[in-house]
Amino acid sequence: MNDNPEDPRMNPSLSDNQDDGNLRCESPKRGTTLSTSTSSFEALDPHDPNLSRLANAMFQKTGEYLQEELTATHADYRLLERLNKEAIAKYAELKTISCNVSQSLDTLNQKYKKLQPVLENINQIDDSVAKLEQAAYKLAAYSKRLEAKFKDLEKENKNK
Repeated sequence: MNDNPEDPRMNPSLSDNQDDGNLRCESPKRGTTLSTSTSSFEALDPHDPNLSRLANAMFQKTGEYLQEELTATHADYRLLERLNKEAIAKYAELKTISCNVSQSLDTLNQKYKKLQPVLENINQIDDSVAKLEQAAYKLAAYSKRLEAKFKDLEKENKNK
């Protein structure tokens, strides 16, 4: 007699569990299998060759489709990577340009601050020149009137 406690004949609770397990692993055509897979397709089952051919064609086309999808996605990611690299390069170039412009503006502002007293002096000179010009016009007008009076007086003296 078998004294093994795992023997279903010795332990009735194991017998019930094994029967349940066998139901899950039974093949409808061959009976109990050792596979724990839940797939209903078994390679050793006799099957319809047309169905097999169609299934193989479907798997091949599905594989090709998935491969093309992955290839397209990979190409998209490569394009995005290239675009990102181009954008990074462009932004680096723009950063360099903006830094150069900023430095140039700083230099110009420093030069303007140094020239500010000279520019104020030039503005004062310009104002003085404008005032002198107005004075010169007034003087020219006055000298013309004076000359006209002098000529009138001279004519009067000649006529007397």
